[in-house]
Amino acid sequence: MLAIVIPFYKFTFFEATLQSLANQTDKRFKVYIGDDASQENPSGLLEKYRGKFYFLYHRFQENLGTTSLTKQWERCIELSNTEEWIMILGDDDYMDKNVVAAFYENLETINKLEIKVVRFATRVHEADGSYSKIYNHPKLEKATDFLYRRFTNATRSSLSEYVFKKTAYKKYGFYNYDLAWFSDDRAWLEISENKYIYSINSALVYFRLSDQNISRNNYKSKEKESIRLMFLKFIISNYLRDFSSEQKRFFLIYYEQLVYKNNEVNLTFWFFHFCRFTRCLSFIDSLKFTRRVFNYAKNRTK
Repeated sequence: MLAIVIPFYKFTFFEATLQSLANQTDKRFKVYIGDDASQENPSGLLEKYRGKFYFLYHRFQENLGTTSLTKQWERCIELSNTEEWIMILGDDDYMDKNVVAAFYENLETINKLEIKVVRFATRVHEADGSYSKIYNHPKLEKATDFLYRRFTNATRSSLSEYVFKKTAYKKYGFYNYDLAWFSDDRAWLEISENKYIYSINSALVYFRLSDQNISRNNYKSKEKESIRLMFLKFIISNYLRDFSSEQKRFFLIYYEQLVYKNNEVNLTFWFFHFCRFTRCLSFIDSLKFTRRVFNYAKNRTK
C-alpha cells in the first residue's frame, strides 16, 4: 500500500492538492496530514473531502517547520501505518489523476528490480499561472547520474515527485540541512543506496512555485549557498568514486569555484581538495588546482 504524507502549513493552494487526490482513478492509498501548528485551520475544507478518499488528519501543537522542515517531514511519516511506500506531497503541489494507478502498474517491475526510490515526470506550475515544460527522466538511472544532471541544469527535482521504500527510509532518514535545502537530494542517494532510481513518465506531479515557498528566487540566498557548499562537500567526501571521470571533474571544479565565491579558501580546503584531485583524476590536476589556489590567494592580497 502507498501512504501519501502531507506536511500541512499553508491553506492557499491546499484544495487543489486534495482535489487531485480525490480525482485518483486508483484509490489504493492512504493520506496522512500533519498540521504543523498552522494558523490556518483546514478542518472545514477536509470535511468537504471526507469519504472521497481515506485520510487521517493530526494537528501538532508545536511548530517544527520554522526550525527544521526535515523533522516535520519525519513526524508526519510517523503518522503512517503499515504502508510499504511513502510519498511526501507538498500542501501546494498536486498530481494527475493517474499517478497512483501508474505506480501500481509499475510496482511488479519495481519490486523485481529491488528499487527503493521511484519518481514521476513533473511540471512546474509557475507563480504567474503558466507551466514549464514536462521533465521526463530515463526509466532507470543511477542516483549519481541523476545528481549530475541536476547540477548541470539538465533537469529539476522536488520532494513531491518521489515515492520511496519505508524500510530504506528508516535506515537513513532525511539529513537535517537548514531549510531542508538538498535534504531530499541527499536522501535519494542514500535511500536508493546509490543504485537505480526508477522513473514513471506516464503520469505527472505538479510542483507549484509561488511567493510562499522556499524555492522562490532570492529567498535566503546566502543560507542556500552555504548549504550547497556543505552538500557538495558531502558528495565529494562520500560518493565521488561512483561518478564517471567527467562527472568527478565537474563536481571538483564546481565545489572549488563555490569556495572561491564564498571566500572560504584555507589550508584545510587546499589539502582536502588536493587529495581528491590526486585520487580521482591525476597528480597533474592536483598541481593545476594548487596553482589556481595560489593565484586566488595572491589576487586577494592585492
